[in-house]
Amino acid sequence: MAKTPRVGEPAPDFELPGTQGTFRLSDHRGERVVLLFYPGDNTMVCTKQFCSYRDRADDFAALGATVVGISSQDLASHEGFTAKHSLNVPLLADVDKRVASAYSAYSPRLGTKRAAVVIDEQGIVRHRHDHLLGLDYQTVDELKATLGALPTAAAPPPAATPPTPPPAASPPPAATG
Repeated sequence: MAKTPRVGEPAPDFELPGTQGTFRLSDHRGERVVLLFYPGDNTMVCTKQFCSYRDRADDFAALGATVVGISSQDLASHEGFTAKHSLNVPLLADVDKRVASAYSAYSPRLGTKRAAVVIDEQGIVRHRHDHLLGLDYQTVDELKATLGALPTAAAPPPAATPPTPPPAASPPPAATG
């Protein structure tokens, strides 16, 4: 079964509590957004993933995108995970698994699955990577390459300027006689 939303489709809007306050996707129109779904706080691979982003903070900050992690743990768990490892990525609490389900990143048997979804400035999904086993993750370099391959946002149309009037006709040369 195809993962939804598919590349080229609108990203479903959502609002979740997070370690840096409430996050609403639609508040980030005009920005590129990377959603990093992950199975759980303080698990081996998830800790390695988010610590790798922390360890390359300058490269991570240079991605030019808003990046958030999403899992089903509550806010207290996310705050403890962030504090314990000095993480630099805001973590969102999808306790009812509604957002992970909307993005096909949830399985009743496995819980939240590892996936990366890249959304462009207009709110359209431009890339998704679903990890089959959840034993690996998108590195800073992979995220950078993915974002770098996307077209840049369309520039706004130039402001309308009044048409320039045609040059005045020159008077005919004076007759000599």
